[in-house]
Amino acid sequence: MSGIRTNAAAVMLGVSPNTLRSWERRFGYPSPARTSGGHRQYELHEIEALKQAFEETHNVSSAIALARQRGAGPPSSSRLGQALARFEEEKAALLLEESLALRSLERTIEEVLLPAVAERAADAVGAAEHEFAWRFATGWISALRRVAPPATRPESVLIFDSSVPCDAEALQVQALELMLRRVGMRTLVLTAGVDPARLGRALRALRPGALVLGGRRASLDAIGRLVYAVRATAPEIAVYDFGGALPDTGASTVARLGAAPIAACDTLLERLTAPAPAPTAEPGGHEPEPRRLLSI
Repeated sequence: MSGIRTNAAAVMLGVSPNTLRSWERRFGYPSPARTSGGHRQYELHEIEALKQAFEETHNVSSAIALARQRGAGPPSSSRLGQALARFEEEKAALLLEESLALRSLERTIEEVLLPAVAERAADAVGAAEHEFAWRFATGWISALRRVAPPATRPESVLIFDSSVPCDAEALQVQALELMLRRVGMRTLVLTAGVDPARLGRALRALRPGALVLGGRRASLDAIGRLVYAVRATAPEIAVYDFGGALPDTGASTVARLGAAPIAACDTLLERLTAPAPAPTAEPGGHEPEPRRLLSI
């Protein structure tokens, strides 16, 4: 969780930790969240706002009233994380709506939603707060995906997702799929457990120009079988790693998109829509041989 502990907040304000806790009891402000261990964790923006107001008024009650009046500032991942930690679903939804008034949907997901869920995981993976945050984020992204406009581009992307519920990589894949759809691409997300021998109909329907590997739960053997099955139908398909699905051994021919969905979407869009290079004849007037299947 982002934020500062009681002692650090008290030092910033020039008071004792006991005084700061007494303000919380008396005025309800500043209002700290609690870590999984029960420790108070204050929002930095609240402490800074209170410090400035106190310097202006030199009166505790007036300073608190002034800090409250000025508001909490723009929605941030920290504020959203606190709402999720308190299971405040309506407040979390409102913070995201407020963020959409200041940021694009893509930036709201990448800069506010995903970091807020990551904060809950940092506190305690497997805790109720983390699972609630993950499921809230999944529901929010899924609702946006359902209302995404139909595909307007001929390019399409196939994504194999090897993550499991509550994985951070699962949310990254969901975010990437949504962003690809919003730029007009057709997408299909399948689990890494799909039978490679039964991909034919999906590949013929989608005709993907790129294969993206997401999640970190699949073995190299499983990934290899899937890539081989896809390339048996589409030998020239480009394969990309998203979020560390493949160990970085330095020997792989798979391009890496990083873990940021906005940058990954931009890269895929740029590469799939770039004009294909004209074939060049080999010495003697022969056309070049088709590329061989690349190993992962």
